[in-house]
Amino acid sequence: MNTSLTEPAGQDQLPAAEQPKPVKEKREANLHLFRLLLKDPFATVSALLLIAIGLTAVVGPALMGDLATKQNLLFANKAPFTLANGWEYFLGSDSLGRSMLARLVVASRTTFSVALPAVALALVIGSLWGVWAGYHRGWRENVSMRIADVIMSFPSLLLAVVVLYVFSPSAGNIVLILALTRIPIYLRTARAESAELQSRTFVDAARTFGAKPNAIIGRHVIPVVLPTLLTLATLEFCYVMLAESSLSFLGIGIQPPDVSWGLMVSQGRQYLQTAWWLSIFPGVAIVVTTIAANVLAAWLRIATDPAQRWRLALPRKPLIARIPAKEAKP
Repeated sequence: MNTSLTEPAGQDQLPAAEQPKPVKEKREANLHLFRLLLKDPFATVSALLLIAIGLTAVVGPALMGDLATKQNLLFANKAPFTLANGWEYFLGSDSLGRSMLARLVVASRTTFSVALPAVALALVIGSLWGVWAGYHRGWRENVSMRIADVIMSFPSLLLAVVVLYVFSPSAGNIVLILALTRIPIYLRTARAESAELQSRTFVDAARTFGAKPNAIIGRHVIPVVLPTLLTLATLEFCYVMLAESSLSFLGIGIQPPDVSWGLMVSQGRQYLQTAWWLSIFPGVAIVVTTIAANVLAAWLRIATDPAQRWRLALPRKPLIARIPAKEAKP
């Protein structure tokens, strides 16, 4: 049946080029990023390592929590890389006969439970504060920058040491003080990005059509600034994890009976000559996680930048070029 001329055309009657494709384009963009990730072997390995460590921190303590606290003095300071004492002692044991493998798994949850909330808290507060200050400018920007300067004038680790020395060194206090010291990083970055976007054409157009400032910030500014902030958060995760390890090493971080990678390094330092694995294995876990997060952050910074994404699509040249053999002369 023919439709009348006054009846609006449905989506199925529109030309193929005019069909709405937001969901399809979003899926294609995600698939494109996934393909770009697979083209970079270092970023792919880093992502797989972080996923494996994250799954270990989530699932591992429920499976191996009892082994981490079970003491057996007959197996004290057993050397690693042997199955003679059972699979749970493959990475050796500590001075109380506890499984190093189980303690590393349980410590991963403690380390992540401090680093992730601290980064998330600083990211949310600093980003929203910085975008708000950069968009409105004026006295809001000046006051915000002066507060950031005051916080950044104190060395973050020194401030954490003083605060944790005065108050109890619990996991909650560590999260709060590390988040507080990292808020200015996101604040200054978000402020600079938002101030630059405030005069862009699409923001001026939205303002001309009567959109409210909060709507412009939420729909036009934050989506553009978010990739940069997420990349920064990946790098800050490494710093916060190292800061927690340093505080635990100094004895004012995570306290027994809880265990973290930094605390394991601290507890094993007196056995370095006789039982090196007590400090080396948690130190290696910290280094591997930090390197993987840094490599993935470097890839993410390029992948989320439309002006530089083309660099990831280029075919990679082999590290060692093949030299063609010279033809034998007659």
